[in-house]
Amino acid sequence: MLTILGFAMIATFLVLIMMKKMSPIAALVLIPALFCVFVGKGARLGDYVIDGVSSLAPTAAMLMFAIVYFGVMIDVGLFDPIVRGILKFCKADPLRIVVGTALLAAIVSLDGDGSTTFMITVSAMYPLYKRLKMSLVVMTGVAAMANGVMNTLPWGGPTARAATALKLDASDIFVPMIPALAVGLLFVFVLAYVLGRRERKRLGVLTLDDVLVEEIALVEEKETETVLVGAGGSGTGNGTSRAAGSGAGTAPGDDEPEEGFQGLDPRRATLRPRLYWFNALLTVTLLTAMIMEWLPIPVLFLLGAALVLTVNFPHIPDQKARLAAHADNVLNVAGMVFAAAVFTGVLQGTGMVDHMATWMVDVIPEGMGPHMALVTGLLSLPLTYFMSNDGFYFGVLPVLAEAGAAHGVSPLEMARASLVGQPLHMSSPLVPAVYVLVGMAKVEFGDHTRFVVKWAALTCLVILGAGLLFGII
Repeated sequence: MLTILGFAMIATFLVLIMMKKMSPIAALVLIPALFCVFVGKGARLGDYVIDGVSSLAPTAAMLMFAIVYFGVMIDVGLFDPIVRGILKFCKADPLRIVVGTALLAAIVSLDGDGSTTFMITVSAMYPLYKRLKMSLVVMTGVAAMANGVMNTLPWGGPTARAATALKLDASDIFVPMIPALAVGLLFVFVLAYVLGRRERKRLGVLTLDDVLVEEIALVEEKETETVLVGAGGSGTGNGTSRAAGSGAGTAPGDDEPEEGFQGLDPRRATLRPRLYWFNALLTVTLLTAMIMEWLPIPVLFLLGAALVLTVNFPHIPDQKARLAAHADNVLNVAGMVFAAAVFTGVLQGTGMVDHMATWMVDVIPEGMGPHMALVTGLLSLPLTYFMSNDGFYFGVLPVLAEAGAAHGVSPLEMARASLVGQPLHMSSPLVPAVYVLVGMAKVEFGDHTRFVVKWAALTCLVILGAGLLFGII
């Protein structure tokens, strides 16, 4: 009964948000509360919710202060060179922009943190997508898939969990998987190319306003202030360019004033060019400390946010203004995380997740024993989507590995196969980072889910197929 109710609860949640009948926050709270009553454990709902909130509170704190940290870094201009570099590569070509999104997400994913990856990727690419009227779900989908493949890095989480659960060395799991994961990442790039061609066919190769290209060039030459001061009577053509660009969407009062290349505006008051290298060094140090695990990630971002605010904006009114500017993102993401805590708390507290996992293992035919690695790879798609990585790797994988061992399948093969579902997992409603992605991109979670699930599942199958072909799994 708990198995049926567990699957029914997840299905109800997904259907309601994909049909936009409920907001994700409302669905994450009300649906599990209702099913908790159906199970007959309504009196324990408070305990389940508190347990869920307690387990996710560090994640919520990390996301809150990470958003403030990277938001301020965007304000002060740390990522402007990245945006300009991508802009020069993309040249307003939708195909290049989508491929650039996949490339940027993959590179930034080297830090092992999905939330950081999404914040930097969306911050850099969102202005391009909005300015050229490209599909934002393409951006979120490609970024999530690229990050999902890279999430298998030993410091990313899943590999470490698999190693811990099966008492293996993480490098023994990951290193042999590199060829299969490389094929998966290459497939993401190919998919980005295909989606980019679709966007190019829909929109054409567009031309950016001259004023934007000019501003980028001026910033790169570090001559912005001089040119802006002398542009009025210079007679060099700059005045004409600015006149042509006055209706380009960069001035208040246009149809989309806030959706242009505001992040590239070299005149915005929040820029701190003299502190650029301090901010860059601080960010590198923060990411290094995160990878090396010098301190818990929430503590690192809390300290980082406090330090970057104090140094870049020493006056308290300015600090309050920066916090207010990012309050919307902070509230949306933190709300999603705590709402997801209700969902996971009920799933685990009522025992639904345990019964679902046991049922999935029990339905495996006896004849599939020698192919348990393949079975594990296939099961990793739905199981890591419908439950947390902790639940899958510490609750389900040991049971699957034991069944595989009885048929001569090594724990290493089982551990490698368990990584296959990560590209799909990163878009799970139980992953807090995905709410950072859709929140910053201003995309409905249901729209993102409808778009990404089929492509992410296909990416998972490509990795699984490559692993089988290379004899890794």
